[in-house]
Formats: sequence, C-alpha cells, structure tokens
Amino acid sequence: MRTGSEPATARSPLRMRFWLSLWGLLWTLFGVVAFSMTGRPGWAAACAVVLLLAILDLGVITYRMRQGPHYQPGRDVPPYEPDHGDGRPRGPGPGPDGGGRNGGRAGPSTGRG
Repeated sequence: MRTGSEPATARSPLRMRFWLSLWGLLWTLFGVVAFSMTGRPGWAAACAVVLLLAILDLGVITYRMRQGPHYQPGRDVPPYEPDHGDGRPRGPGPGPDGGGRNGGRAGPSTGRG
C-alpha cells in the first residue's frame, strides 16, 4: 500500500530484478555448460539448480509486470492519503452521547472480580 510519503520518483524494483535475473540466468547457463564440459558434475548440478531458480524468478517478475499499475504504480497513479499519525480511528464517529461507538456505556462484563 502506498502511503504518499515516498519520493515522487519512487518506482517498483521489478525491472531491476528482471535484469539481474536475466544476468544470473546467463551466468548459470554458462556455468552448467562449462562445468559439464570439464567433467565436474557436482558444480554443473549446483549451477543447474540456480538456473532453475532464475527461470522461476523471471516468470514471477514477468507475471507481476504484466499485472499493471496495481503492483507497479506509474507516474499516472496518485499516492494514497498518508496516515497523519494522530491516532484517531477511521470509521463511524462517536455514539449518541459522545462516548464512542457503544454510546458511552461500559463494555460487556466478564464476570470476573
């Protein structure tokens, strides 16, 4: 949820995550090929696991980027009204005699002491 207190130029980090995942995908693909050719199956398997994670991350990033401004607000999406921190609850005002939601009466008795 946007609060309106972030900088005017704040943007979602999805594009940065996309490029970093793509960079990781390329390096792990290179690692899988290189370690397979040199006869190091353990390292090739480790690179393959990281390669699968990078592919999964790219899929999630692409999905969220395609969802539009709900998850990646652009310049045309206005910020929400910020919370001013005055502690007042949002919702209905005081009851009939000014004592809160239940009209100034005490809460239900618990039967204790």
